[in-house]
Amino acid sequence: MPFNIIVNIEKQTLQLFDSATKQSLKTYRIATAKNGPGEQYGSECTPRGNHIIRAKIGDNQAVNTVFIGRRPTGEIYNPSLRINFPDRDWILTRILWLSGQQPGFNRLGKVDTMRRYVYIHGCPDEDEMGIASSHGCVKMRNSDVIELFNKVPVYTPVEIVES
Repeated sequence: MPFNIIVNIEKQTLQLFDSATKQSLKTYRIATAKNGPGEQYGSECTPRGNHIIRAKIGDNQAVNTVFIGRRPTGEIYNPSLRINFPDRDWILTRILWLSGQQPGFNRLGKVDTMRRYVYIHGCPDEDEMGIASSHGCVKMRNSDVIELFNKVPVYTPVEIVES
């Protein structure tokens, strides 16, 4: 079954649709960028527009596996690890790496979503969902990102809208 995804920045939701029937299958609470929407490199904003899932990373990794540079570090996240590394951007469990599809808006040059390393990814359980708090990515509960990761194939369309 082909899917498409709509991320709503204002509502802080990710909605999974059956692309054939246009039926909503599931809505997840998420957290997008604390700096709001935007496409510029270095802005730490969530990019808008049409994207695809270009790569899926972390298949069969343990829940709370810590990733740096899309590679597992060998660590399993726990709150004491956060105390030891308070400035880390916690990317956990699974990564769905996004690629923009609109040249000049979210693809190529200084607005390239993929080169900005924007993902849909898991985060610590204590991170609140429904509140803009990320560095540009779309953060999800670990159980939710595993469920989504297991359902959607690479090249699934992802539309990111402001409202």
